[in-house]
Amino acid sequence: MPVDASFARLTAQIGAFHITDAAMRRAQERAEAAIARGDVNETEMRAYLGAARRYFSSFDREARAHLRDVDRRLTRANQIVFNLTAERGVAVKRIEATGAVLAALADAETPAQ
Repeated sequence: MPVDASFARLTAQIGAFHITDAAMRRAQERAEAAIARGDVNETEMRAYLGAARRYFSSFDREARAHLRDVDRRLTRANQIVFNLTAERGVAVKRIEATGAVLAALADAETPAQ
């Protein structure tokens, strides 16, 4: 059967990925070979589409799990930044208050002329 243009585009799109899975790599090579010879039969196409679905579904799950983990870590980091900012504000107010007392003490200890 002649090569379907959308199948060829999909195969090229998937081929642009760095595929580390051996089964998906073999499926990719077989699909590319079938396209190169200009004849992709229904069985080859279904096998390729199934392999691609399995591979990318797994890849998608991993990427989503990683994103959830990164989001959790960012939430913790943002909470730490918020807490440190609040602590800094308290420290600045404490410095201002003690500085005012120290200035008043210096004035009180200076003899009037």
